[in-house]
Amino acid sequence: MGKAVLALSVFLVVTGAGIFVYNYLHYARLIDAKLTAGPFSNTSKLFADSEAVNMGDDTSPEEIAARLRRAGYGESRTNRMGWFRVRPDSIEIYPGSDSFFQDEAGLIRFQSGRVSQIISLRDNTERPAYLLEPELITNLFDSKREKRRIVHFAEIPPLVVNAVLSAEDKRFFQHAGFDPLRILKSAYVDIKQGRNAMGAYTLSMQLARSLWLTTERTWKRKIPEIFITLHLERKLTKQEIFEHYANTIYIGQVSSFAVHGFGEGAQAYFGKDLRQLTLPEAALLAGLPQSPSRYNPFRNPQAATNRRNIILRMMRDNGYISEEQLREALTAPLGVNSNGLRSDDAPYFVDLINEKLVEQFQDHDFQTNTYRVYTTLDMRLQQAAVQAMAEGLKEVDELLLKRGRTKAKGWPEVQAAMVALDARTGAVKALVGGRDYGASQLNRVLAKRPPGSSFKPFVYAAVLRSALEDPAHPITTTTTVVDEPTTFWYDDKPYEPNNFKSEFHGTVTLRQALTRSMNIPAVKFAEMVGYEEVVRMARDAGMNRDIKATPAVALGAYEVQPLEIAGAYTVFSNQGVYAPPRFIRMIRNQDGKEIFTAKPRERQVLDPRISYMMVNLMEDVVRTGTGAGIRSRGFTLPAAGKTGTSHDGWFAGFTSELICVVWVGYDDNRELGLEGSKSALPIWTAFMKKAHTFRPYRNAKPFEAPDGIVSVAVDPPTGKLAGGGCGAPPKTEVFLAGTQPLDFCNGSTATQVAGWEAAPGGQEAEPTTQAETRRVVAKRVETIPTPPVEPRKPAPQPAEEKKGILGRFLGLFK
Repeated sequence: MGKAVLALSVFLVVTGAGIFVYNYLHYARLIDAKLTAGPFSNTSKLFADSEAVNMGDDTSPEEIAARLRRAGYGESRTNRMGWFRVRPDSIEIYPGSDSFFQDEAGLIRFQSGRVSQIISLRDNTERPAYLLEPELITNLFDSKREKRRIVHFAEIPPLVVNAVLSAEDKRFFQHAGFDPLRILKSAYVDIKQGRNAMGAYTLSMQLARSLWLTTERTWKRKIPEIFITLHLERKLTKQEIFEHYANTIYIGQVSSFAVHGFGEGAQAYFGKDLRQLTLPEAALLAGLPQSPSRYNPFRNPQAATNRRNIILRMMRDNGYISEEQLREALTAPLGVNSNGLRSDDAPYFVDLINEKLVEQFQDHDFQTNTYRVYTTLDMRLQQAAVQAMAEGLKEVDELLLKRGRTKAKGWPEVQAAMVALDARTGAVKALVGGRDYGASQLNRVLAKRPPGSSFKPFVYAAVLRSALEDPAHPITTTTTVVDEPTTFWYDDKPYEPNNFKSEFHGTVTLRQALTRSMNIPAVKFAEMVGYEEVVRMARDAGMNRDIKATPAVALGAYEVQPLEIAGAYTVFSNQGVYAPPRFIRMIRNQDGKEIFTAKPRERQVLDPRISYMMVNLMEDVVRTGTGAGIRSRGFTLPAAGKTGTSHDGWFAGFTSELICVVWVGYDDNRELGLEGSKSALPIWTAFMKKAHTFRPYRNAKPFEAPDGIVSVAVDPPTGKLAGGGCGAPPKTEVFLAGTQPLDFCNGSTATQVAGWEAAPGGQEAEPTTQAETRRVVAKRVETIPTPPVEPRKPAPQPAEEKKGILGRFLGLFK
């Protein structure tokens, strides 16, 4: 009997030991692979565009160091992303194996607060600029949106370490992964209170739990956690365990992102580097892992304050801080910064990138493999866009409140969208798809809405380029039409647009018509060259094929995306070259091999001379026309643009460096009731003022005329060359060389103007009368009579319904 019991005991011990060893080795292999890969294993990462440091820049070693930390650099030479060394008057930068630049080590020296020298440490030569590491936007992991930034133990300040130990595991550096005293105390408290009132998890156990892939809370999960905890304690030093914990622990949801790790938490909640945290801030951060949602300082500030104060008292009890420090910290405000993550957030941009990856790279699984996706986003401009949107919508809300448009009266919240592009390449530099991603994920940058008058530049571009095909009968910036109530007949249906406030101005030039955004002249000019030509111009500039060749096209009645309008405006900012909006610069796989590099897709769609003439016209819009508000609001750089008002408010404008388009309106398409100059323009101005304080955008230059453009002083009333005795002050106009007027306003004729050879010109067209309009006949412009417009009579309901789409367009512009 005794031998049988002994044999059974030996068998059970050996079997148990075998099961233990098998399971231990099994989980050890899994965890070793996870530890080797690091906290970013099996994740694709989205990066912003790189930022350049140039000679003469107003910056400091500390500012560059902060920028490098946000990109994942540290001061430890083992950092795979890269490391740096700060000195009083210089900073050395050493990209690591995971860096975008890898071998591009550099030394930047400073003098009197400016960059005085940039040296490449690869070949010890001086350089005019140094590109900093692209900043991480987010990770793609199991279709979740996570933000993390790696910190090494040596970079975690003692203040944070002590706060975490007090909050989670004060005997962490003494025990072997399990704290018997804490387990016994937890069991006693739980039994006494009849609930799970106190946790017994050590930091090592919490790390084991975060490394285990399932989320079930059962005994089946406890067993692997024990094996993993034992292996972690055997495999890693205490400092390494703390480092992994500090980089992987989940500490809350901010905006649309899950925040992991104390490095990202410091930025998300306080807008600071981890080493800049104060004592109360460190205590607040350390208190979040226990219940990130309950103690979220943005949603539950009182609960967060109570939790912080508990941690502070525990730090005092553990001897980490004095009684005086405790008293001072207990009275400190939370200090959270709502902009800490918002500027980096770019949730609408991230969603768009995800869609592009799925659409263009179907053979690559970006959710379960490690890819590095380098985008075009500029984090500084993204922050400026978010701030400008918030400021501008506050102003719009106040205007709507004065008009009684409140939620209490059934009005929804007004929305907005903004996109900014590089004026030459079309690279998307900032994108905000709505006022609150948490409330609505609809990306309004991609939503189709009628652009109103912000479309008119494409009408006039089509009109002006007709002179290239018919130089004998050119339409120029001084060509006139009569602005008056007019009925346009198309497809045997009448179309009767109106001007804003039903104001009419008589005989006006093309320049005046665009500058003051007149509707009747826009349709008349479009009719001169043919509505088909306007549609061709729009499609050449990348706009959708739903735009139809009807009179309403001249007023921007067909729906387009704000992103389409922004891309289309590159034909003006880029000397007639259309640069499609692009979002991704490069994609690398886990081995660093490039699997995609963006190639130029630009194409010339407009003659550079016509492009410049349109820029010149739109400069007048922001100088004296409907866009003049950007000047009164303090934007002084050379710029051009156009307002738009349909049911919504628009403003599209640009400098030599940036294009920005802003849309403001309601999601249900109800009428905003505010012109683009009062709704979208203020947001545009706030953004562009901030954006142009950054390099390289601060170097916005005046728009230069290409060869083949002439500037002539004309007499405004007659459109002829200004001369003595004409009375009216002369105005400088731009023309295609050879289409400028030859006759002076005083009756004499010029054969040469300011050194330009005069082109042979035909007879000046007779002014149009009130009973005339202009149409295309056999590709040349001639004046033909149209039926007189009779007074309108009320139409019966059935006739009204037969107006179809043209009839419905009418309501948009009255």
